[in-house]
Amino acid sequence: MKIIIINGSPRKKGATAKILHGIEAQLSAKPDTDIEYIDISALSVKPCTGCMSCYKTGKCFIDDEAEALSLRIAEADGLIIGSPTYASNISGQLKQFIDRGHFVIEQLLYGKYAVSVVTGVNYGNRDAAKILGDLLRFSGALMSGSIVCNVPFNTNPCDDKMNTRIKNTAERLYEDIAGKRKHPLQSAFHGMIFSAGIRPFVKKQGEAYRGVTEKWSRMGIKV
Repeated sequence: MKIIIINGSPRKKGATAKILHGIEAQLSAKPDTDIEYIDISALSVKPCTGCMSCYKTGKCFIDDEAEALSLRIAEADGLIIGSPTYASNISGQLKQFIDRGHFVIEQLLYGKYAVSVVTGVNYGNRDAAKILGDLLRFSGALMSGSIVCNVPFNTNPCDDKMNTRIKNTAERLYEDIAGKRKHPLQSAFHGMIFSAGIRPFVKKQGEAYRGVTEKWSRMGIKV
């Protein structure tokens, strides 16, 4: 069972990281798990240039750690992404990787399970959580859980209540992957988004999106 955890915060020991490390510890104690924890701020990730060539070739022309991480996510069973809240949104570092990561159009998370973690000091964290949750769902993932934590700056969020949420969230993700659990309502929602929006848009682009349709075919997604 391969699970990737991405800390989208520039702070390697901040509130987001503490929650993610708590989930990592719970999952690492499970049998047959391979957990990879990544600080996005430690990677070399250049910004997207908007050239759209990846949709035709299936690969970004920028050969850096964004492309390598996207390939590892494609091979994983589960993905956990955490971010602090900046201006009611996810962090800039995480957004830069998402722009390069082949998520929505290529359906990077199709057939995978995901968890989102968002921290913040006010109600803007709900907006950031929606942005991150939509990204995961629209990319094909089934959501095993989400954690939204309102926590003052430089405060440890991992009190007894949060530790219980961490344990329960890790358990749901593990059981979802191990049992290949179905989430009919989530699957129906994704099917509607994909069939009504993503697939017809991609087909309309023709040869310019050849790399996308070839990826779908390899993944067993009907073109």
